Amino acid sequence: MKQINIGVIGAEGRGAIARHAHCPGEGVFIRAASTLNLDNIRRMKDEFGADFLTTTDYREILARPEINAVFICTPDFLHEEQALAAIEAGKHVFLEKPMAITIDGCDRLLNAAKRRGVHLYIGHNMRFMPVMQKLKALIDAGAVGQVQAVWCRHFISYGGDAYFKDWHSERRFTHGLLLQKGAHDIDVIHWLAGAYTTRVSGMGKLSVYDKLPRRAPGEPQPRVQFNRNNYPPEATSGYSPEIDVEDHNMMMMQLANGVQASYLQCHYTPDDVRNYTIIGTRGRLENYGDSSSEEKWASVHLWNQRTGYNELGHEVFRIPPADGGHGGADPKIVADFIGILRGKSPKGATPLDARMSVAAGWLATESIRNGNIAYDVPPVAECAERE
Repeated sequence: MKQINIGVIGAEGRGAIARHAHCPGEGVFIRAASTLNLDNIRRMKDEFGADFLTTTDYREILARPEINAVFICTPDFLHEEQALAAIEAGKHVFLEKPMAITIDGCDRLLNAAKRRGVHLYIGHNMRFMPVMQKLKALIDAGAVGQVQAVWCRHFISYGGDAYFKDWHSERRFTHGLLLQKGAHDIDVIHWLAGAYTTRVSGMGKLSVYDKLPRRAPGEPQPRVQFNRNNYPPEATSGYSPEIDVEDHNMMMMQLANGVQASYLQCHYTPDDVRNYTIIGTRGRLENYGDSSSEEKWASVHLWNQRTGYNELGHEVFRIPPADGGHGGADPKIVADFIGILRGKSPKGATPLDARMSVAAGWLATESIRNGNIAYDVPPVAECAERE
């Protein structure tokens, strides 16, 4: 594939990641975009030229034979439908996480991509975050011996801004935030530990956002803003008319190789950060901060001697800032996708990795809603041929 022509399905919001792919000097062009935002259509015409295809119907992009690949960056509940349509049209697909909002949906995508012989790539960009890559490199180098436990605490100060004022707040669109938001971290836990979850249970509740002022059905949705002044949650209003997803979630995971893991998530903390702890037979790793800025660098800390309280550990690895969104991860994951289209081996998550993160998050959410019982993660189902 000498020249790569790309279409973007869902060009606003997260769709901006596709701009990293536009490199005319390397033979990669963004040629089309679908969006429901008419202002965005005008901006993209100005940016990419009058012959750039803009549409409100993504099927117009899929009908263009010159389009080789698409980025799908729409809300989660549209991922399966649109990715299946793109695969059936013979397009390679970069699909934002989560892969789908059901396990069956993921399996349908896996089977379709295999049958049609196209690349399906899921946007688990956290694997490319420098902090996570440092944790992985230290684990692989044996810094903590044999990994036995992985814990992740996820503090989400912007939960009220990002997840309880729009479609994220309803189960029918996300299944739950343990899947929608947690899919990233579940994948990283699997990656760091070297195995998938085989059995999972969950506990959680809707504890804050169900009690706050909501806008009336049909009232315009406020523009989502990550505003640090929007705290505490009761100081703001405009929450979704329908809220039925949990705002505090916990899950316990048994992995295939014996490692045990936990992921804890809260959407009303004052701070926003992911904190990982990896415990092995010869030490412990922990990150302070998950991305770096010029003002404040994140760090990874190693404890490998017996000690009392030791705030910084025995070795500290400072993580310099990197250009690009999500700590420099966004341009790297796009480059990985383009590399695959050029015949290179992938460095990021595979479609199976993405499916297993959804499966663990989906079943943990089911556990929360069904008495905290444990579920076994099913293998990939071979779906019948589509007619």
